[in-house]
Amino acid sequence: MAEQNFRWNGGFPKIGIRPTIDGRRKGVRESLEDQTMNMAIGVAKLFSDNLRYPDGSPVECVIADSCIGGVAESAAAASKFARENVGVSITVTPCWCYGTETMDMDPAIPKAVWGFNGTERPGAVYLAAVLSAYAQKGLPAFGIYGKDVQDAGTTDVPEDVKGKLLGFARAGLAVALMKGKSYLSMGSVSMGIAGSIVNDSFFQEYLGLRTEYVDMSEFVRRMDEKIYDPAEYEKALAWVKENCIEGPDNNPAEIQTSRQRKDKDWETVVKMTIIARDLMVGNPRLAELDYGEEAQGHNAIVSGFQGQRQWTDHFPNGDFMEAILNSSFDWNGIRAPYMVATENDSLNGAVMLFGNLLTNTAQIFADVRTYWSPDSVERVTGHKLTGAAANGLLHLINSGPATLDGTGEQTKNCKPAMKPFWEISAEEAQKCLNATSWRPASVEYFRGGGYSSDFLTRGGMPMTMSRLNLVKGIGPVLQIAEGYSVDLPADVHDTLDKRTDSTWPTTWFAPILTGKGSFGSVYDVMDNWGANHGSISFGHIGADLITLASMLRIPVSMHNVPEDQIFRPRVWGLFGTDNAESADYRACNNFGPLYK
Repeated sequence: MAEQNFRWNGGFPKIGIRPTIDGRRKGVRESLEDQTMNMAIGVAKLFSDNLRYPDGSPVECVIADSCIGGVAESAAAASKFARENVGVSITVTPCWCYGTETMDMDPAIPKAVWGFNGTERPGAVYLAAVLSAYAQKGLPAFGIYGKDVQDAGTTDVPEDVKGKLLGFARAGLAVALMKGKSYLSMGSVSMGIAGSIVNDSFFQEYLGLRTEYVDMSEFVRRMDEKIYDPAEYEKALAWVKENCIEGPDNNPAEIQTSRQRKDKDWETVVKMTIIARDLMVGNPRLAELDYGEEAQGHNAIVSGFQGQRQWTDHFPNGDFMEAILNSSFDWNGIRAPYMVATENDSLNGAVMLFGNLLTNTAQIFADVRTYWSPDSVERVTGHKLTGAAANGLLHLINSGPATLDGTGEQTKNCKPAMKPFWEISAEEAQKCLNATSWRPASVEYFRGGGYSSDFLTRGGMPMTMSRLNLVKGIGPVLQIAEGYSVDLPADVHDTLDKRTDSTWPTTWFAPILTGKGSFGSVYDVMDNWGANHGSISFGHIGADLITLASMLRIPVSMHNVPEDQIFRPRVWGLFGTDNAESADYRACNNFGPLYK
C-alpha cells in the first residue's frame, strides 16, 4: 500500500529564534542574558504549542546557541540555522543591541523582530533602529511591539504580541514549505483558460517552486502497463463501491451510458486517482514492483489536471480523482489533502496551496458562477433572502469536482467546519461521504463519461475566497473576499440549482460588505473578481493571506479584511500610510519577487 508519510520524507523547515542583546560586557550584557534567552524560549514554546506541520506534528524551533551581541555571534547563528534547515527567522530582545551587527541578513528567509515594551531597557529603540537598517538594506522585516508596557522580569507574551507572532509564523512557514517543491502540470491548457497557462517564471521567482510537466498520455501508459499498486487498486475499488453513492443519471435516455460502461468508468477513475497521487509525491511500492523511476514522483506540493477537452472527449473525466485527492480521506484512511487544481488552473492551484498551508485544511475549488440578487431570487423562487444572504449571494459551483470536506459535515464547537485531518473523526469522514452523491457525468460536456461529486455545502461556515491573477506589467495580484456559507430552503436551492448543472457541488456564499469599493455590494464583488475560478478556505484567513502575500511581494488588489488585522513588513509604511493599497503595490514593485 502507499505509504502516506512518503510525501514528507524531505522533512520540514524550522523556525529560527535569535535572542539579541546589548554586547557591552562587564555588567550590561550579563544583566540581560537570562531575560533575553527566556524571551526566545517563550516564543519557541508559543510556536510549538500552537502551530503544526502538514503532517500534524508540532512545529520545531531552533534557538541560537547564545545571545547575539555582535557580528560573530550573528554569523554563528546563521551557520546553525543553515545546518538545521531554518526557513523562518524571528529576532527577540528586551534591550538595545547593535542593529546592523546583530540583524539577520538572509534575503530569502521571512524575518521579524519583537522588541520588548519595557521601560528598564530600550527594546523599542533597537526595534526601530534595526527595522530602519532592514529598510535601508532592502530586506523587508516585520516589527512586533506590544501595546502595553511590561515589567522587566515578566515571561508572559502579551495577547497582541502573540497574535502577530503566530500570524507571522504561519505565513513564514507557508513560504518556507513551498520553497524547492514543484507544481505538477498534468496536461496543458484547458479550454483556453489563462490560469492553465503555467507560468514558470511566476512559480520560480515568487513561490520558489519549480514547474514539472507530464502529458496526460502518461495516465494511459500507467493504466495499460499496470504501473500502480494492484493491491491498493483492489482495496480502493472495494472502498468506492461501499462508500461512494452513485446518484441518478441526468443525461437524456438516448445518450446515457450502459451499466457495463459505468462500472468500467469506476475502475478507470480509481486508477486515475492513484496514478495522479503517485505522479505528485511518488510511491515506494512502485520501486518494489520494479518501477524505480516512477516511484520517485515529481516532488509536487500542488498540481493541476487539464482534463477538458482532449482527455474528457475520450476518457472518463478527472472529477472523482480531483475530489478525492483534495479531500482529507480515502481508502487509506484519514490523511492530509492533496492540492489538485481543476482544468490545470495553476493560479487557482497556487491560492489553494496558500490556504492549505495557512490552515492545514482542504480547499474548495469552484467556479465563481453567478451573482443572485435579492430581487432575482425572489422573482424566480418567491423567497426573500434574509440574514447573511440579505444582500445577495454568489453561486460557487465547480464543473464536477470539489473536496468532500466542503460538505460542512465536520463540526467544531457544534458548528459546521472544515478541519485539519488530525482533528477529523472516522464518523465525520463518513458523513462527508454520505452527503455526496457521484453523478454520471453530463455527456454533452464530458463525452468520455466519468462521475461528478454532487453535494450542498452547509451554511454558517466562515469562509475566505481568494484568487491570484497575472497582469502584464505588474505580475501576480491577489484578491480576497471573506464571508459565510449560507443555507437556503431546500425548494429554493433546488429551483436555483436546476438552472445550471445540478450534478455539480454547490456552495452558496455571502461575502461580507464594507459599503465601499469592491465590497460596496455583492454585485461589486462578482463584478471585480479577476477570473472565473476561486479557492475557498474555511475560516476568515484574509489577514494571514495578506501577510503571506507581502512576504512573497504580491500586492493585494481587493480585500475586506479589517484594517487593524493587517500585518505587513514595517517598511511598507514608508511607501505611504494614507492609502495602504497603493503603498502595497509600490512596495511589492520596489522589492520585487522573493527569489528573483
